Amino acid sequence: MSQHEKKENAKAVCRVCSNRYRDPKILPCLHTFCSDCIARLESFSTSVGPGEPERFGSSVTVLCPDCDSEVELPPCGPAGLSTDHLALDEMFRESVCCVHLCEFCCQAHRRQKRTSSHSVQTLAELKVEGRLCRSVLCPLHPGQELRLFCPPCDRPVCVECSASLHRDHRCCPTGDVIHRHGDHIRQMVSVHLRPRLEQLEESLLKVEASQDALQARVEAAANEVRAFARSYATAVETHCVSLLHRLDELRVQHSNQLQLQGAQLRQTHSDVQHSVDFAERLLNRGSDAEILSAKGVTLTRLTKPAGEVDGFPLVGVINAKMVDVNRCTLEGEGTNGERGVVGEKGSFTLECRDSVGDRIIRGGENVQVSIVNKDKKSCTVEATVTDNEDGSYSVSYTPEEPGIYSVWVCVRAQHVKGSPFILSVKKKLRRHLGNFHCCSFCSSAGNKEARCGCAGTMPGGFKGCGHGHKGHPGKPHWSCCGSTTERSECLPQSVLDAVSSRGHLRTVEL
Repeated sequence: MSQHEKKENAKAVCRVCSNRYRDPKILPCLHTFCSDCIARLESFSTSVGPGEPERFGSSVTVLCPDCDSEVELPPCGPAGLSTDHLALDEMFRESVCCVHLCEFCCQAHRRQKRTSSHSVQTLAELKVEGRLCRSVLCPLHPGQELRLFCPPCDRPVCVECSASLHRDHRCCPTGDVIHRHGDHIRQMVSVHLRPRLEQLEESLLKVEASQDALQARVEAAANEVRAFARSYATAVETHCVSLLHRLDELRVQHSNQLQLQGAQLRQTHSDVQHSVDFAERLLNRGSDAEILSAKGVTLTRLTKPAGEVDGFPLVGVINAKMVDVNRCTLEGEGTNGERGVVGEKGSFTLECRDSVGDRIIRGGENVQVSIVNKDKKSCTVEATVTDNEDGSYSVSYTPEEPGIYSVWVCVRAQHVKGSPFILSVKKKLRRHLGNFHCCSFCSSAGNKEARCGCAGTMPGGFKGCGHGHKGHPGKPHWSCCGSTTERSECLPQSVLDAVSSRGHLRTVEL
């Protein structure tokens, strides 16, 4: 595109062909294009009548090149669309000279071939109309201006059209009806479109604000993800270094153990070899008296090893298994929800296991046990740990106060599986001294002297209770205190003495 074309008025240029409008037509979506540009648009859909060829007497739908809206073309094609006279005005302003002329120059302007087609307006006309405009001519009568309006046809017409095609219609000057139709358009714009436009602008602002907020949240989340990834990578690297360090410690530990065992084996081998050499030399070279005299010390030395396996002496055991605190198990009182009792000895067992769950068959581990009251930190229970030398450790304790205790079991300063666990210690119950029976009559086989701690009475001189008689609790109960709960603490005598004697009224025999 040339520099001159770039300076052209954009309102006078078609957005499809990028040239000045040629017969500009308005689509139903209010976008303007050249008539032939509209005719070249690919049809989106076509409604063809029966027996009619396509795009002839049919309704064609195309997509607007500007807004992608589906717009329907009239059956006669783009020629049936309204002409955009505002676009023609813009083209008119681009084509005029826009200079002031005197009467003589105006006549010369009309005589010159290059400017003979220019329209010249007087200053008085410009002042009345308020703008530079061209005459809107009738498409059927090019020499006539559209100065009249036909209400039945709802379109502007020229004088010849009103006298011929619209002679039966009451046509009136455009100036008489422009206010009514212009006011209707103005009202539509001010009442409906302007508020709608403001709402759309407000919604667009909200969408833009939401997009900004979304972008901010996305960036914040991305920063959190990056920070987490960095910290996680650092933690993994630290853990990897720790594992490698621990692995190196284990290597050094086992290497030292192997070196020590190797030294012990070499020393034992040397001792055994020396004993064998001495015994063979004694047997091969010594006399009978010499053999008998050295028999005692020789046999003592030869029988010193602890035992033999396949003829070889036992000189040690290699312990390669290590304790895994996550595999160790706790069994016994409190570890599975049992309760302890004040003053009674409780116990549980710790079994040390390796990483595959196999039990360690040796002792010597540093086992620590702490039992602390959760409500009274100063209240602790002394625990005794006994090494059974087979990988198990017995822990015993005797609580002095009731309450909820937290029991910590650690091996090598690390909690074992299930630690800490809760130990509930209850006070020692007062034991019942009577029988849990249905009534004293039944439990004593009808003995009149049998008594019961409940408030039941029987007539006939019976001192205890009986089924269906006054005061019977209606369910089995303890004869010592009258409690109806079988597993309960016996009520103290002070509680029984506090019961009013009126509550123990007995029936008498009439």
